[in-house]
Amino acid sequence: MNPQNKLKIVNDPIYGFITIPSPLLFDLIEHPYFQRLRRISQMGMSYLVYPGAHHTRFHHALGAMHLMQKAIYVLRLKGVEISKKEEEALNIAILLHDIGHGPFSHAMEHSIVENVSHEEISLLFMEELNAQFNNRLTFAISVFKNEYERKFLHQLISSQLDMDRLDYLRRDSFYTGVSEGSVNSERLITMLNVKNDLLVVEEKGIYSVEKFIVARRLMYWQVYLHKTSLVAEQLLLRVLKRAKELTQQGVELPASAALSFFLKNHVTIEGFSVKVLDTFSKLDDYDIISSMKSWVSSEDFVLRSLSEMLLNRNLLKVKMKSKPYASEKIEERKKTFQKKHNLSANEASYFVFGGEVFNQAYNMETETINLLTKTGKVVDVAKASDQLNLEALSKKVVKYYLCYPKSDY
Repeated sequence: MNPQNKLKIVNDPIYGFITIPSPLLFDLIEHPYFQRLRRISQMGMSYLVYPGAHHTRFHHALGAMHLMQKAIYVLRLKGVEISKKEEEALNIAILLHDIGHGPFSHAMEHSIVENVSHEEISLLFMEELNAQFNNRLTFAISVFKNEYERKFLHQLISSQLDMDRLDYLRRDSFYTGVSEGSVNSERLITMLNVKNDLLVVEEKGIYSVEKFIVARRLMYWQVYLHKTSLVAEQLLLRVLKRAKELTQQGVELPASAALSFFLKNHVTIEGFSVKVLDTFSKLDDYDIISSMKSWVSSEDFVLRSLSEMLLNRNLLKVKMKSKPYASEKIEERKKTFQKKHNLSANEASYFVFGGEVFNQAYNMETETINLLTKTGKVVDVAKASDQLNLEALSKKVVKYYLCYPKSDY
């Protein structure tokens, strides 16, 4: 590592100037593992719906670290003791919390690796960085894994009101132009406190919390689960799945060395060695886009068609409703398309498929958002709110979708 660095400031369109508070954090940001996040989109294929949504995981990680610094400052003002060691651990953990994301953020973990989540890969990256930085990340990793005795520190990194969510909601709202998702992160942070080792929000911040939960619900329906974003993401998964299927059959497909490795090999969490991790660190959005530009000339109808659909935004038709689609209806559409293009049942299933999505803005059954009343009592915000909608928002809403080719395909 290059030992020469300065404490830098970064100009961010959301918060203005973000300060990188220590040489270690600066060196982590400069590391190729982290710089790769500049080439990983924060919102996957959402730019096909919202053209401004081209911001990256790099943006988001810096923003979350900035909010963490604000939270530490506020809590210290209120008499909560946070040591320099704990402060650095919090900044490192939130900076690296998403470092394991693959191309287009969520596409990898359901296609070309075998059900390995980005959280697991993030932890592998942290542990490898820890080895490279002479174990200076050990404490940060223990806080990240919720192994440290002061539990509220982990809540700042991962909970229903953490610095991750406070940044991505505001940032995604800004870049998509969907104002309904905008949250006042500074106001919420100003209301934070700690009681009995629990992260709490002071009672006067209840309306800000309510708006945060409502904004989260609206962003999921309007942006993250938008039906066009949904079908684009599904097509991307199927492009990678088909590419892997063909490669395993011995078909040579043009792809970068890193992508070829994951197409040719079955990679599980047990097989995620340091060498595999290093290969993963060379993968980003550009590998996928570049490959699809070649795959539009493939002899394989499935790979060629799916790649063309994504590159030219000529996507499948998608319908959504509150009840499941009849399997007979799906099979009928599948057989019609299969016959039209002389495909196998497996090949047709890449173009006609159903599924479900759910939206739960607030989960009362897991770690709740706690409100500190004026009497010193800690209560669940949904129970303290005079808005009946908070309890309603805690219910899981499921919608079912059906994707199939347009009539002219």
